Amino acid sequence: MTALGAGPGTLGMRNMPSIRRLCVYCGSSLGVAPQHRAAAAELGERLATAGIGLVFGGGRVGLMGVLADAALAAGGHVTGIIPAGLRDAELAHRGVSELVVVANMHERKRQMAERADAFAVLPGGIGTLDETFEIMTWHQLGLHSKPVWIVDIGGYWQPLLKIFDHLTAEGFAVALVPQIARLAPSVAALIEALQAVQSAPAGLRTDLV
Repeated sequence: MTALGAGPGTLGMRNMPSIRRLCVYCGSSLGVAPQHRAAAAELGERLATAGIGLVFGGGRVGLMGVLADAALAAGGHVTGIIPAGLRDAELAHRGVSELVVVANMHERKRQMAERADAFAVLPGGIGTLDETFEIMTWHQLGLHSKPVWIVDIGGYWQPLLKIFDHLTAEGFAVALVPQIARLAPSVAALIEALQAVQSAPAGLRTDLV
């Protein structure tokens, strides 16, 4: 799988990991299970340790806040992208390395996609599902070929995977896993997969998005 979007001037650098920035979709709430918060903290710390930048929704609350705080505490680079309305509601994480304020949710998702080389989905709610479905749809339409991982912490995404199987069985989709999205059973498995990806980067087709 070719990982795209590593930025200008990097073509031909095949001896370097192509995934230098990971976009993480996750909840703006903490959820019920403590393991979800632990996974967000682990991912933030391990991304920083691996030298992989974090791109996220820019919030200071919920799993988003835990993820960003852990990455920053470990010395990582964190880019938050947040709509002006949410920033003005004092939900923005003011301590990130770079805070990008955009006009609306669509622009937020577009910039998150452009700035990342791959995507990972931690537990979350309907907003996380919206982001996940859109980036998977863009992949299916050929608008990008960046890897997408669903991180199935404690089996959280098993109901979603069953829906994917149902869509495929009814003839409305190809086998979504692993053709469109890959499955990682843990943060450790995700980090291992990220570090294994080597390829020459290119750009997201934003003209069609």
